[in-house]
Amino acid sequence: MEKLKEKVSSPKGKRYTYIFCGVILLCWVVFRFSAIGAEKSLNVFNAARVAADIGTPVDVIEVSKTEDIIKEPIGIKNNRAYVSSARVGKLRSGQKVGNGEIVSVSSSIDLDTGMHVVRTRGVSDGLQYAEFIGNGYFVPAYAVKGDSVLIAENGVAEFRKVTVIRQDSEKAFISEGLKDGDKVILSKVNAGDKVQVK
Repeated sequence: MEKLKEKVSSPKGKRYTYIFCGVILLCWVVFRFSAIGAEKSLNVFNAARVAADIGTPVDVIEVSKTEDIIKEPIGIKNNRAYVSSARVGKLRSGQKVGNGEIVSVSSSIDLDTGMHVVRTRGVSDGLQYAEFIGNGYFVPAYAVKGDSVLIAENGVAEFRKVTVIRQDSEKAFISEGLKDGDKVILSKVNAGDKVQVK
């Protein structure tokens, strides 16, 4: 064992070790490039290479300014509802709820419940939806990340800051930050990724 250690640690042994490692590395490089060449000649699908070459395929929605409805859930009993301070700003008198409407929204908190009282007229008991009609850009709620959306621009995914006025479980109402014809990305990609619009 001692003789083997001496041979390996000698200058001649080190040189042979380096040559051996170099040959192994060279063989691996040749093998890898020939495998890539064979893969290309056989037209084998490689998702990573396609994404790098022409971009990741993404679903988009081309936006334009429209009028649509955002729905705010509200539980009604005997034409009365109790809502938190965080939600009271989303409701106002005259707003349509089911077959009826909101008559009044209290600005002060009811001391018994700690909630704001919303009075309605002609509304059935149970879970109903107060409708907010807006004119702007509507995108699926999951496309909004904080105060931004991803836009496909010149084949690249880019973050765009937007102003979200309201949103429900399905869609978000955006008043600023988008323009007609913008392509909002619905697929999961990162900013800066090369994308291909499907």
